[in-house]
Amino acid sequence: MLDEAVFTASDLMTRDVAIVRPDASLLDAVKLMAQRRVSGMPVVDSSGTIVGMLGGSDLLRWHEGYTDRQAHWLEVLAEGQHLAPEFLRGIQEQNRKVSTVMTPGAVTVAEDTPAREIAQLMHAKQIRRVPVVRDGKLVGIVTRTDLVRALAQRLEEMSAEQTGGHGASVNEALRRRREESGGARGG
Repeated sequence: MLDEAVFTASDLMTRDVAIVRPDASLLDAVKLMAQRRVSGMPVVDSSGTIVGMLGGSDLLRWHEGYTDRQAHWLEVLAEGQHLAPEFLRGIQEQNRKVSTVMTPGAVTVAEDTPAREIAQLMHAKQIRRVPVVRDGKLVGIVTRTDLVRALAQRLEEMSAEQTGGHGASVNEALRRRREESGGARGG
């Protein structure tokens, strides 16, 4: 149904995108996500180029300890001695940066990408959001919710076309189709 509509990324996208820098603390990133009520966001460098994505699944990797690799190298470095607490705090602090848990790179689309292509891309790549770029710079983001809204709008338009412009709701259109195809079912 989205292929019948002429929705593009530009029509669907949120323009005021929550973004985070790779060197930002995870705590600040999580606070921003909660404040903006988003489950993920692009990670951009100082020039505005997308360098990764930070989402809920990435945050599941956030932990207070060291990775196995770090623990191994710390043991080698220590050579049986205690490492300075300041040094260890510095390493732990690096583990609390966005860059340590973000997914590097990002699947992006142009502003004129049709909604159906975005939906297919999200499905194929199993992603929930796609940044929209112009000349390599972030200009917006399309989420699954944006696609659902576009689908709902298209269904409303189709319903209005079928009822001669009376503007029936999606629920009314579905009820009418169910009745036409053999009667309504009780629930």
